[in-house]
Amino acid sequence: MVSYKRLTPEEVHFSGAALLDPDESTDMDLKEEHPELPLLPQSPRCSITIALLTLGGLIVVLSGVWLLGTIFWLHKPPSTEPHRPPPPAVGRSPNGTWLQPESCSQIPEAWRFDCYPERGVVVTAEMCHARNCCFIQNSQAKTSGWNGVPWCFYTPEYPSYELVSITDTEIGKVGKLLRNKKTYYPKDIDALQLEVLYEDNRLHVKITDPAEKRYEVPIDVPVVPKTASSNPSYTVDFIKEPFGLIVKRTQTGTVLLNTSIAPLFYADQFLQMSTSLPSRFIYGLGEHRSNFLHDLQWNTLTMWARDVPPMELTNLYGVHPFYLSMESDGMAHGFFMLNSNAMDVALQPAPALTWRMIGGILDFYVFLGPDPSSVIAQYLDVVGKPAMPIYWALGYHLCRWGYKSSDKTWNVVKEMRNYGIPQDVQWNDIDYMDSALDFTYDTMNFSTLPDLVKDLHKHDQHYVMILDPGISNSLPSGSYWPFDEGKKRGIFINDSNGDILTGKVWPGLTAFPDFSNPDTHEWWYQNLKSFHEKVPFDGVWIDMNEPSNFFDGSLNGCPENELENPPYTPGILGGTLKAKTVCASARQKISTHYNIHSLYGLMEAKATESALRKITDKRPFVISRSTFPSQGKYSGHWLGDNRSQWKDLATSIPGMLTFNILGIPLIGADICGFGGSTTEELCVRWTQLGAFYPFSRNHNSIDEQENFLPSDQEPTAFSPAARIAMKEVILLRYSLFPHLYTLFHHAHISGHTVHLMPELYIYIYIYIYIYIYIYTCVRTYNNSFVSSGGEEHFQQIIYTHILPNTTLWVSSGQPLNLIVSLSEDGLAKGDLYWDDGETLDTYEKDQYAYIYFTVEQNTMTSEVLHNHEEAAYITVETVSFYGVKVEPENVTVNSQEAAFTYHDNQVLTVTDLGLNLSRNFTINWM
Repeated sequence: MVSYKRLTPEEVHFSGAALLDPDESTDMDLKEEHPELPLLPQSPRCSITIALLTLGGLIVVLSGVWLLGTIFWLHKPPSTEPHRPPPPAVGRSPNGTWLQPESCSQIPEAWRFDCYPERGVVVTAEMCHARNCCFIQNSQAKTSGWNGVPWCFYTPEYPSYELVSITDTEIGKVGKLLRNKKTYYPKDIDALQLEVLYEDNRLHVKITDPAEKRYEVPIDVPVVPKTASSNPSYTVDFIKEPFGLIVKRTQTGTVLLNTSIAPLFYADQFLQMSTSLPSRFIYGLGEHRSNFLHDLQWNTLTMWARDVPPMELTNLYGVHPFYLSMESDGMAHGFFMLNSNAMDVALQPAPALTWRMIGGILDFYVFLGPDPSSVIAQYLDVVGKPAMPIYWALGYHLCRWGYKSSDKTWNVVKEMRNYGIPQDVQWNDIDYMDSALDFTYDTMNFSTLPDLVKDLHKHDQHYVMILDPGISNSLPSGSYWPFDEGKKRGIFINDSNGDILTGKVWPGLTAFPDFSNPDTHEWWYQNLKSFHEKVPFDGVWIDMNEPSNFFDGSLNGCPENELENPPYTPGILGGTLKAKTVCASARQKISTHYNIHSLYGLMEAKATESALRKITDKRPFVISRSTFPSQGKYSGHWLGDNRSQWKDLATSIPGMLTFNILGIPLIGADICGFGGSTTEELCVRWTQLGAFYPFSRNHNSIDEQENFLPSDQEPTAFSPAARIAMKEVILLRYSLFPHLYTLFHHAHISGHTVHLMPELYIYIYIYIYIYIYIYTCVRTYNNSFVSSGGEEHFQQIIYTHILPNTTLWVSSGQPLNLIVSLSEDGLAKGDLYWDDGETLDTYEKDQYAYIYFTVEQNTMTSEVLHNHEEAAYITVETVSFYGVKVEPENVTVNSQEAAFTYHDNQVLTVTDLGLNLSRNFTINWM
């Protein structure tokens, strides 16, 4: 019999072969996998599963994870001087033409800023000199896909803008920038307006064209009526010629931003700005498959929403131009470029970063922190804090593309119930639809779907179905209301001639709703409402919303113009803006698709969230594939069409962490893998990891025609040993629901990240192996207390724990068990947020309870800071204190003696308490 024993960190090794990518296709076809090598058995010690099962979680561990590396590598004092390379002397020939000076060779390689960033070309000296730039050929060719030392790079005196005037305003400064020499991109904007807004804990800078209004990202940001306090946390220096901004931290003098290191470009379709970085520790900049810590070794990250299975060095589903930087003294700051046009973000080892965008304006923020949590909260103050999820969103979800019938779907649900495996939500992929048509269901194969949903509701379970944005436009007139009515209302994206743009997705030829149009939101709501009357779904999964298109552009192609073929094209998969999406020149209500392509998923999520509010009168549940800043206000996200490989399990961890930084804490990956066929061991281990994703869903793909892969991968499909292992870890997730729910409350109110175990530091070495080192193992699965020789300054906390059941609705009514992890000094603290789990805006309406727990001097205090009737339904049954060094002589509860047990492993347990959560109480031991 197979035994899924708990593994030690020393036992976990992934072979290099198992973690290498197979040759990945850029289309949706699934491919044969490399053979997988098993985990290497070694001598048993403490277990990865124990680590996972201690208090909750291998991942979503953001309270300290971004300190990765900094505790080892960041020792040097912060630089207080602007970063820039040594200047060379610019040479001129006798006739006045530009001549490469010998001093070009004095610029260190790390400080060479690319003057010829176009992909797919080998740069020659003639090409480079035509741009008046230095040329030094490197031994490694710079061709398409190659990121390396640029052969062609700027001199520090390269013509840029001059700051010709600057004046004070009530909220900052306003200046005028002039360019006297043309660049090598067309339509330079010679005169610019600089607006600098001094805001508390953040700096906001906008550089615009004062003569002509340009496209700006249409998301709401705060308008500050007055300048920052008299003692701001930053200073701003202005360099007049060539123009530059230098932002320093007041407390330390660390340079956070220095744009004077390379020339500023501001042409109609090419904007470029570079800055030095105070360290090499950069996080964020989604959506890309990479390590949590970005590589600065000539690494260019392209941003343009794209439907493609996750792979390295590729623009993926979402766009998030925000980074968090750890400074050399442990402080942190952030930077947000508010721009939705296609862009490249070039990282180089100086360390430095260059933004290259092909439209819009320069509109950016610097967040002063000074710690990572503060940086993220300040960023979310600008783009919006995430929504409070409905309670069942935090349960276990099951999905499959390829159930093929409602009866098969129903049987999966029944099998989960029969084995007592928790499940809150059942999903269906597009196979539930009639011919892949939105707002329909297959009345032959899915005839019992309405009855299935009623049965789910009867068992306190819920139903989510997929919707794609493509609306079939090829059915007979009058036979498909969504298209007929949409055409009548004029809510579809049009081509450059003003006709409805025709693409192709799953139902065949399609039109695409224009979610930038408010009329489209009403049309979308009416379609959802009508379908809800037939199938009373509880949430919506919006997929293919980059938007994805099986054509490049449209059925009729795209025009040859400057929007389709801009002077500079970032490193987009496919090489053109139209690749597997709609034409860049397509017309939408507020702008061309060229400007708002990467906002499509956000706008659809906003429309869907609004519709669900009206339909259900409960908190909406929306999961979206494509995302943009502020998305967390409307939806969660999953990491897309991953594969059933150990590498994909590994890369899901930095994905979870990154999206928490980006303000989308309801984040998950397809547990056991979407594409290909999983193995039992992989699926068990992935379930043990995925049980602690904030959003926990098992999902896989339809059978492949030739080899009938992938196989079923719901927990009931495996051996008894595997099934039991999965059931145990899902039950553990459910037992931690009150703690996880409270974390989401703090994310919603304060912009915190969602993590299950801040005491656990995870060091991730992707591509070779994963190694987990636990500094402090607070509580192991057999209720023992372990303390290892790690750092001693961890914050000790109190976890709320319930007796789990097969749904969260049943579990949430069970008595609470409090788990108290004491510091060496006997201190601990924790809290609990509680409401009815589904009512809209409970915090804003004061319909909640909030309880704060503290332990000091051998006394635990539970204080009700905000009361509500929901708390009166919950009792505290047991409290376990871990780390009580001396056996007590007596224990009192509210000054009354109480029975207790004490074990040699330093665990004190007080049981049979029956304390009402809505009332203050104390527990004391002596």
